[in-house]
Amino acid sequence: MKKSYPVRAVICGLGNRGKDTYARLSELLEGRMEIAAIAEPIEEKREYVKKRYGVPEEMCFETGEEMFARERLADVALICTQDRQHVGHAVAALKKGYHLLLEKPVAVSLEDVRLIEETAKEYERSVVVCHVLRYAPFFEQIHAAIERGDVGEVVCIQALENVGYWHQAHSFVRGNWRREEESTFMLLAKCCHDLDYLVWLTGQRCARVSSFGSLRHFCRENAPEGAAPRCTAGCRAKENCPYDAEKIYLTDEKTGILAGNTDWPCKILNQEPTEESIREAIRTGPYGRCVYHCDNDVVDSQIVNMEMENGTLCQLMMTAFTAHGGRTIRVLGTHGTIEGDMEENTLRIQPFGKPEKVVDVAKMTQDLTGHGGGDGRMLDELIRMHGETGVPTKRMTTLEASGESHYIAFAAELSRKNGGQAVELKDIRK
Repeated sequence: MKKSYPVRAVICGLGNRGKDTYARLSELLEGRMEIAAIAEPIEEKREYVKKRYGVPEEMCFETGEEMFARERLADVALICTQDRQHVGHAVAALKKGYHLLLEKPVAVSLEDVRLIEETAKEYERSVVVCHVLRYAPFFEQIHAAIERGDVGEVVCIQALENVGYWHQAHSFVRGNWRREEESTFMLLAKCCHDLDYLVWLTGQRCARVSSFGSLRHFCRENAPEGAAPRCTAGCRAKENCPYDAEKIYLTDEKTGILAGNTDWPCKILNQEPTEESIREAIRTGPYGRCVYHCDNDVVDSQIVNMEMENGTLCQLMMTAFTAHGGRTIRVLGTHGTIEGDMEENTLRIQPFGKPEKVVDVAKMTQDLTGHGGGDGRMLDELIRMHGETGVPTKRMTTLEASGESHYIAFAAELSRKNGGQAVELKDIRK
């Protein structure tokens, strides 16, 4: 295929992913990607992207519906809207002839996942799902070690999604993903990433799954004495509360504006965060609410047990109750083990009866930003495919490859809601 750059893209939704990840990354692609049009209902975000990336006024739309009503404006549509909007925007874009980069989850129901799959096939368009962990060097190295046979045949994999106490409070108690009816259930929203890389590492589909989990802590009955509805409304439990909004967004050494953080999560509270704007957002907005007096209903801890079709066992635990975010993993094989910590970007490969090998992933790349370097590599491969090769790479998270993670998520949620009863994946794939 003859090289064709720049690849023209439209961005539907200018939240954290659309505005601060993909639009920003377009600047680093050295003229290989051009933002042709944008759609976003919040004028402030729309104006910011329009000015920074030179999007013509007539190519700035308030809604995805308005943008996709026009004739095709570009090669690829980046669907970065809220979870429940994905299906409508994806189907409309596919019917207009766009290839897609589709944020996870693909959709919030099995029926809608299948609708997108069927529409993509009918209109012969490609869909790449933003399961960015496959592209991260950390998971690349684990996959390569398994493929080389460093640990023999994989018998078990244990994976831990450390959501982090403040991230849970930010996104899943106070934020946009706090209620299933407004977004989707926690496992699909947060952990379809993890389910996807487990499928990739094992090279297997899942045969059956069971799951347990609940909303254990972030509810009214656990509110400490003296807790107020808002963190700034005379809360007498403030001093000993790690979830206090002023701690998280103002004074924390990693997340607080007073420590110099003007990126996520502060940027969610205000497009151009300052101490004054963050204080005002905490005082009046949703991110200043007490975590024990919100309207959240998604789980804060969950465990998923999987038996893959070849007998390999996988276990994924997701929990809010960790000091730090990131992922840890143990791969247990017939001839050795792999232990990894994504936060530290280190792997320990221990063949039985042989010296341990320590892999420092940080020394293998200059860029570990954005899901351990996965964001940039995914977008680079997408642009390379549409501007050069015309075909996906082996690891590319096409809709066909990434659909399995969604089937597992739906099965696990069905199991969780039925007391942990095992669910056969063949019944979900029908």
